[in-house]
Amino acid sequence: MAGGAVGSALRYGLSGFAQHLTSGTFPLGTLVVNIVGSFLAGVLWGMTELFEFAPMLRLFTFIGFLGGFTTFSTYTLETMNLIRSQRYLDAGINILASNILGIMFIIAGFIGTKLIFNYLMHKP
Repeated sequence: MAGGAVGSALRYGLSGFAQHLTSGTFPLGTLVVNIVGSFLAGVLWGMTELFEFAPMLRLFTFIGFLGGFTTFSTYTLETMNLIRSQRYLDAGINILASNILGIMFIIAGFIGTKLIFNYLMHKP
């Protein structure tokens, strides 16, 4: 529950900041939060393979924090609102960007974390 509170508060701040950068109605805030959340999930996933994480810390991090930080339901609702407004191109961009960038960033976070920590651990 505490992890969800922290994640939700950070989501609110980052989403509002990102959305404020655009004057349009494209749901940039949700997209940014979900991409950053994907990257963080990859980083944390990579760290769990390198370090021992207590079971409660895993629950706090992955279910609590990341569950509160990312927001699939908001993404789907905003996409549906774009479709209802007949903004099909924006809806398509949102679907493709969220899914493709989300997968790319979770992979980048995972591989990047492993490469960085492997380098630091084996540095002469």
